[in-house]
Amino acid sequence: MLHTPATLATPDTLAHTRTRPLHWLATATAMAAVIAAAGLVQPATGSPAAAEEPAAKGPQAAAPDAAAVTYPLDCKGAPQAVTATAQGDLDGDGRPETVAAVRCDAGSGTPPHAVYVLVQDPAEGSRPRVVATLLDTPQRQTATELTVRDRTVTASLLGYSGPEVPRCCPDKKQLAKWRWSDGKFRQELTDSAARSV
Repeated sequence: MLHTPATLATPDTLAHTRTRPLHWLATATAMAAVIAAAGLVQPATGSPAAAEEPAAKGPQAAAPDAAAVTYPLDCKGAPQAVTATAQGDLDGDGRPETVAAVRCDAGSGTPPHAVYVLVQDPAEGSRPRVVATLLDTPQRQTATELTVRDRTVTASLLGYSGPEVPRCCPDKKQLAKWRWSDGKFRQELTDSAARSV
C-alpha cells in the first residue's frame, strides 16, 4: 500500500495561525458577548427581597445562664430553686435575655415564685444579672408554663381566692403577659376569675 507523503508545513502555510493583538481583541470581545448573553437568559435564582437581605451575622449570643445568678430572694437560709426558664430577645437589641421562675426550696408546701429577667453583658467574663422583677413573692403566686415568644413573656399564675384556701391547693388561675415597652415591662392579666385549678 502506498502512502502519500505528509505535507510539510512551510512558513507560508503557518502565517495565518500567528496570533496578533487584533486576534486577541476579537476573541475577548466575542467571549464577553457570549457571557453577557448567558447572563440575560439565565433563570433567576432568588426573589428580589432575598437578594436585599443582609449577610448572615456571626454566631448568636448565648442567653444568660439562670444557674449563675444570685437572686434577690430572701429564703431565710433555705436554698433557692430555679423551676423554669425561657429565652428570647425581649428588647430588640439582638441579644437574648433569660426569664427565670425562682422560689425558695422549702421542702414542703408551695412556696411562691418570683419571676426575673436576666441579661448578660457582652464583655468577656461578665456574669448574668437580674435587671427586672416581673413577679415578686409577696403576691403569693406560683408561675407555670413560662414562655418567651414575639418579645412577650407569658406565664400561668396560680394563686388563692382568700386566706382560708390551703397553701397547698391554689384555686385561682391567671394568664399573665409582660411586654417591654417605653423602657419598662408592661403587664397584662386575663382569666382572673376564681376557679378550681
